[in-house]
Amino acid sequence: MNRNILRLAIPNIVANVTIPLLGLVDLALMGHLDSEVFIGAVSLGTVIFNFIYWGFSFLRMGTSGFTAQAYGEKNKPESYHILLRAMLISSVIGLLILFLQFPIEWLSFQLINGTDEVESLAREYFRIRIWAAPATLGLYVLNGWFLGMQNARLPMITSIAANVFNIVLSFLFVKTFHLNSAGVALGTVLAQYLGVVLGLFLFFRSYRQLIQPWNWTAIIDAKAMKNFFRVNSDIFIRTFCVIFVFTFFTSKSASINNHMLAVNSILIQFLLFFAFFIDGFAYAGEALAGRYKGEQNRGLFLRLTRLLFYWGSLLAFAFALTYLFANQLILGLLTNQQELIETALNFRFWLVLLPLLSFASFIWDGIYIGATASKEMRNSMLGASLLVFLPGYFLMQPILGEHALWLAMMLFMLSRGVFQTFLFPRVMRHNFIKQ
Repeated sequence: MNRNILRLAIPNIVANVTIPLLGLVDLALMGHLDSEVFIGAVSLGTVIFNFIYWGFSFLRMGTSGFTAQAYGEKNKPESYHILLRAMLISSVIGLLILFLQFPIEWLSFQLINGTDEVESLAREYFRIRIWAAPATLGLYVLNGWFLGMQNARLPMITSIAANVFNIVLSFLFVKTFHLNSAGVALGTVLAQYLGVVLGLFLFFRSYRQLIQPWNWTAIIDAKAMKNFFRVNSDIFIRTFCVIFVFTFFTSKSASINNHMLAVNSILIQFLLFFAFFIDGFAYAGEALAGRYKGEQNRGLFLRLTRLLFYWGSLLAFAFALTYLFANQLILGLLTNQQELIETALNFRFWLVLLPLLSFASFIWDGIYIGATASKEMRNSMLGASLLVFLPGYFLMQPILGEHALWLAMMLFMLSRGVFQTFLFPRVMRHNFIKQ
């Protein structure tokens, strides 16, 4: 079992490392320019796209869970139809985003606050990066499908390639052509399309035997579509809660001043960096939990859960120690502006707590996605965001000031894991025939 977990987790960790590295490179490129407004502009622009793309991340999660279950059932035709179904839906959504880009821009900047200079640059960033929407959603589907087929190598190749393209192109546009934040956006657009082309090439090379004549009846099967949208609507609500929390965090930071926005934009990278490591094990959980559900193997499902928490706790302690002893070194890599570093060091206590309080929520997410236990995921996230995060911030802000945002974030991450732990027996009852 450990071998299967690591076989899936390690390639995903390798692939995921390039994602925070991309964010770190973007941040470092902006952090070494002559003004902190560029950091703020990319941060605000990224928040908007988190809203858009995280909102549709159900395309990856749902595809992964359903594909893994079809794999466990040894239903190859359905595995292929799941891919076509998800790609069709992602294409329609991607084109709809492009069609609605102007109202999306207007609404986004009504909700997010920033100074005039930062907002002007963020709008420029938005108007370029929005054109990556169809490719980004297509990559979600391809990588989710590969993972559901118990193949972590192909999404690793696709993700690494897309992110390396992004880093190289962003560096080129910023340093050579001096496009600043607009260069980062343009690099992202081109890299996403290169990534989806590579993903399709890998599919045709590795899974040609699954390809069947086009069958509209099977692809748009009413029962399958209803199940797909039922699960993914729950995942959408769950993901919207995550977006809301991070948007609230960034917006409140921006409402303080540009300096605090820049500081928290830097500090949140510590959470994102850990998330992409722990997500390697969560993704392994998606693939294996879905497979064991498809096989109706309750014993292996429970064993998988125990082992995933073992690996997750080890990783959390390793990151906590790293953040304890190397926080100043990491901050120095993100920016050379000493004022930002000095302010950020006042929050280092929260950085150490981050992995310890959050790892369980990531592990549970992977297990729940594999089991397509979407209702329980949705309910736990609603409780953590509305009943814990918001009250935590508003009650403690008069006492803790700027630190209240970080306390609320810690409570949010911790409560997610707690709620999911209590809901797990229900997941087992609903997904396995009593043995």
